[in-house]
Amino acid sequence: MFTRCPARTFLVLIPLILLTALSLRSVPQDEGPSGQAQGEIGYHSSHDAEQRKTLLLKDFQPVSMLHARAHQLERARYYVIDVHNHTNDAMGIGEQLPPERVIQVMDATNVRTIVILTGLWGEKLGKVIDQMVKPYPGRFLVFTQIDWNKIDDPDFSREMVTQLDDGVRRGARGLKILKDFGLGVRDKSGKLIAVDDPRLDPVWEECGRLGIPVFIHVTDPEAFFHAIDNRNERYEELIEHPDWSFYGPQFPTKESILAARDRVFARHPHTRFVALHVANWPENLDYVSRMLDSLPNVMTEFGAREAELGRQPRRAREFFLKYQDRIMFGTDNAMAEEMYRNHFRWLETGDEYFDYWGYPGQGRWKIYGMELPDQVLEKVYHRNAERLFGEFRGGLAGGPP
Repeated sequence: MFTRCPARTFLVLIPLILLTALSLRSVPQDEGPSGQAQGEIGYHSSHDAEQRKTLLLKDFQPVSMLHARAHQLERARYYVIDVHNHTNDAMGIGEQLPPERVIQVMDATNVRTIVILTGLWGEKLGKVIDQMVKPYPGRFLVFTQIDWNKIDDPDFSREMVTQLDDGVRRGARGLKILKDFGLGVRDKSGKLIAVDDPRLDPVWEECGRLGIPVFIHVTDPEAFFHAIDNRNERYEELIEHPDWSFYGPQFPTKESILAARDRVFARHPHTRFVALHVANWPENLDYVSRMLDSLPNVMTEFGAREAELGRQPRRAREFFLKYQDRIMFGTDNAMAEEMYRNHFRWLETGDEYFDYWGYPGQGRWKIYGMELPDQVLEKVYHRNAERLFGEFRGGLAGGPP
C-alpha cells in the first residue's frame, strides 16, 4: 500500500529535483567516438570516421603483429644459376657494378652463375663478354638480341640470322626477346608487329639449329591490362610507372599476345623456348600448366614473380612439384645478398606471411614459403639450367657453369 504524499511536500520537492538534474547536466562529460562516455567501450563506428581517414596510401606501413617463425638463410642449400639478370648489361637495364662486387654477392649466397640477358649485338655484345665472361670463366653467360630498327628491311629475316650467328661466335649463349615485342615494336607504317610474324620464323629455327634457347618476355602482369583505378591491385606501381599500363583499345589484349606466342612455340618444336616470368601469367597457373602440358619444348622461370607465386603457396608448390623439370631460378632484380636470401627463404622454408623482395612495390600482400623438397630445389636451383645450356652445339664458353 502506498502512502499518500501531502501536496505541500510535493511542491517543495519539485524545485529540488529540477536543480539536481541541472547540476548533473552542467558537469562536463567527455564523449567517445560513438557518443558514449569516456571509458565506455562502444560497438559502433565513430560518427566522424570517414572524415578522419586522411592517411595517404604511400605512408601506410603497418607492422605485422603476427608472431611467426622466421628463418634467416645465408646461402642457398644447393648452388644456384640465376637465369634472369641484367647486371652490367649492354642496354643499361640493370645496375652497373664493379664485377668484383657482383662476384662478392654471388660467393656470399652460393650463386655460381648468372645469365645477363640484355647483351645487344655486335661490339656492344663483345664488350659485355670481355668485361664479364672472359675474366670469370663459368660465372657469367650473356645473351644477344634482335635489332628491331631493321624490321622494314627487305632482308630482315636473313639479316637477323646473320646477326644471331655473329653473336654466338662472339660468345652469346641465347637470344632474349623483350616485352616491347607485341606491345611496342612497329613498322614504318605504324603497324604493330605480331609475336607470330612469319619474318621471325627463320630466327627461331636458327636458334634451334645452334642449340641456344630463346628467352621470351611478352605481355606483363594481368593488372597492367586493366584500368588504373581503386580496383587495381597494382595501383601504386602503375601510378609510379604509368608507361607500364597497357589498358585501352590502342593495345592488343593480353590473351591475344600470349596466344600468338604459343603458336610460335608450336611451330618450332625443335627450338627450346623459355617463357619468362612464369610464362607471363603467374596469376593463372592453370593456364601455364596447360601450356606446359601441350608444348614440351617450353621451360619457364620466375624472375620478379616471387610476389605472385608467394601469395598462393599451396597452388604454387603443387605447380613446382609437377613441373620440377621445367622451372629455373631467376630473379630479374638488382644484385644484393639480401635479395637472394629472401628468395631462398621463400623456396626452402615454411615461413608464413613475410615480405617479398621489393615489398610493397608490386602489391600490398605478403608471401609464404613453399618448403620445397631437396630434389626439387636442386633441379630449380641449377640442374634444369645446366641441362638447357648443355644443348649448345659447341659447349659453354669457359666450360659448364
